[in-house]
Amino acid sequence: MLDDVFRAEWGRVVASLVGFLRDFDRAEDAAQEAFAIAAERWPVAGTPDNPGGWLVATARNRAVDRIRRERTLAGKLHLLAAPEGAMDEPGETLIADERLELLFTCCHPALPPDGQVALTLRAVGGLRTDEIARAFLVSEETMKRRLSRAKAKIKKAGIPFAVPAPHLLPDRLGTVLAVVYLIYNEGYRGRVDLACEAVHLGRALTELMPDEPEAHGLLALMSIHHARRRARFRGEDLVLLDDQDRTRWDLDQLAAGRSALDRAMALGGRGVYVVQAAIASLQARERIDWPQIAGLYRRLAELTGSPVVELNRAAAVAQAGDPAAALRTVDGLDLDGYPYFHSTRAELLRRLGRADEARSAYRRALGLAATSPERRFLARRLEKVRSSAVPPAAVRSSPGYEPRFARSGRTQ
Repeated sequence: MLDDVFRAEWGRVVASLVGFLRDFDRAEDAAQEAFAIAAERWPVAGTPDNPGGWLVATARNRAVDRIRRERTLAGKLHLLAAPEGAMDEPGETLIADERLELLFTCCHPALPPDGQVALTLRAVGGLRTDEIARAFLVSEETMKRRLSRAKAKIKKAGIPFAVPAPHLLPDRLGTVLAVVYLIYNEGYRGRVDLACEAVHLGRALTELMPDEPEAHGLLALMSIHHARRRARFRGEDLVLLDDQDRTRWDLDQLAAGRSALDRAMALGGRGVYVVQAAIASLQARERIDWPQIAGLYRRLAELTGSPVVELNRAAAVAQAGDPAAALRTVDGLDLDGYPYFHSTRAELLRRLGRADEARSAYRRALGLAATSPERRFLARRLEKVRSSAVPPAAVRSSPGYEPRFARSGRTQ
């Protein structure tokens, strides 16, 4: 139970504490202490009606106690001044507003791009340092230093904990959208709480900037994929699009995603998130127009220059009936450290009757897979490819365009 609360509430609790304390390290320490207290008390006393509010109130009180113990309360009292009742459990509206402020703080242009992404994944998404390190393909110690530098920069530069003024929002939006999508991609791999958090932040951004087509495009993209969340896994096993039980799709969320896409296009949106959302919408049709999807991926490749997009375009070309052309595209990509490169290549080789090469590619993908569901899926594919009677199967493609941060630590 507490693990579920941690995943659901970490970003909310830290956001409230950063806004209260103006200090990332103190906020994280206080949040961790509050969760430790909850682990002791809740099994005996029961879970409170408002777990997030209880955690925030407890963490705030512990933070103030710690400041008093350090004999610095007098110097910080003006920072902690609060109206009567400030220690009561805060409501959802307050916490939601503070998460948006925390997001813009983490994505401030004074921070380097890799620091922006890492700090957001830690503070807003609640990922552990070792999880973020794996995503960036660096050591945990390197990531600890990167996070520490980002926090120190915020303190030294006096970066405000606030949503920027309206005239500054357009210049800040690109980075924020990229980071929100990275959080969603992390959640897409199995952490539904992170995916929900990303969708919530995406919706908040469209409310903050209602005339920005890319904000609506990102919300559409995430919502359409998120509508399939209950069908993407059978138990703990990954289920590909062609094999999903559509009765488990959230049709209201799918409709909301398509409505957001319509809004983005009405605003003249033709950017990367709008194109990705259009692809996702087509993939959710009962009859999928793969040639049209391949054409949209070509447009997306022109916008991004990303080899991952080219990989997805190749998958669409294969689905449209030309696996040989798809393999020629894949073999020209420099994605050796990317597991979906090898699993896609393996499926193309299998379709073309090159079973030995397909097995080798599946083994390589299996060695790079990051999650247990993906490893089990690839192990089954490897076993099936031993039989020449395996029926054609869907090529594994990523959820639309995944930024290359998984390989290099950079967004684009």
